[in-house]
Amino acid sequence: MGLIVAGKWVDQWYDTQGNQGQFVRQDSHFREIISSSSNSTYPAEAGRYHLYVSLACPWAHRTLIYRKLKGLEDIISVSVVKPEMLDNGWEFDREQQGQYRDPLYQFDYAYQLYLKSNPDYQGRVTVPILWDKKTQTIVNNESVEIIRMFNSAFDQLTGNSEDYFPAEQRLAIEEINQRTYQNINNGVYRAGFATTQEAYESAYQQLFETLDELELRLSSQRFLVGDKITEADWRLFTTLIRFDAIYHGHFKCNRAKLSEFHHLSNYLRELYQVPGVSDTVDLQHSKVHYYASHGSINPTAIVPLGPFTDFSAGHDRARL
Repeated sequence: MGLIVAGKWVDQWYDTQGNQGQFVRQDSHFREIISSSSNSTYPAEAGRYHLYVSLACPWAHRTLIYRKLKGLEDIISVSVVKPEMLDNGWEFDREQQGQYRDPLYQFDYAYQLYLKSNPDYQGRVTVPILWDKKTQTIVNNESVEIIRMFNSAFDQLTGNSEDYFPAEQRLAIEEINQRTYQNINNGVYRAGFATTQEAYESAYQQLFETLDELELRLSSQRFLVGDKITEADWRLFTTLIRFDAIYHGHFKCNRAKLSEFHHLSNYLRELYQVPGVSDTVDLQHSKVHYYASHGSINPTAIVPLGPFTDFSAGHDRARL
């Protein structure tokens, strides 16, 4: 909800609006890669890297899921920003107490990390932030690249060889990623932040057309790319888990609730019930963020009490 210009924080949307009232997401800036090679500038080492996240952000949520599933909790430390994103963007607890503090530098705001990494940086301030404690800089702030690093770069340290981006399925994974990103992951934002009726309706139609396609797809196969969980599923999961509680109402994505899609809702519960995944989900934190941070959409900042969904309830996916 802001960006750095000439070394100063500017309170405005960190993403720009297109000429037709369309929501346009800007690209990430820091794109270095952690490698299993010892000759790499950023080699995979235990205790060297720190992850800054918001529990509300679906992009950051991806990295928390991979950190959990790939056994990286003792390898990569983590900090969580406060749920509200107000005049100064993502914030830490200024008293430096509790779970929302910055243990490395005791900063008040996430934008200070960007300026520490590069005093001349100008641009948006986002999470996740993958930080290198050794060089005291941001390695990467692109969630897709971070989860792919987590997927394989640290396998030698953890002994965890589970692969969510197998070589033989990458083309299929990338094909569905492209469609779900544009129309669902980013589609809910395109609907919610649209400033013209035409832009909103276009995003809305594309969103539900794609959800309908996935509902049909999941009627005959267990996961998005066959019978095994892949990156495509985790990238979709973080949007679906927030859909009824946030996007359906707050972003006006209200043709139907996710719970009204039989196969998608069963699929969502199955992913939620993968051991460890539920530990990464905090919908109350997410609701506080969205409803209290977007003054142009919800000026009263009232956070709704419902809905309540039991994702731990059984599913009937075993038949597929």
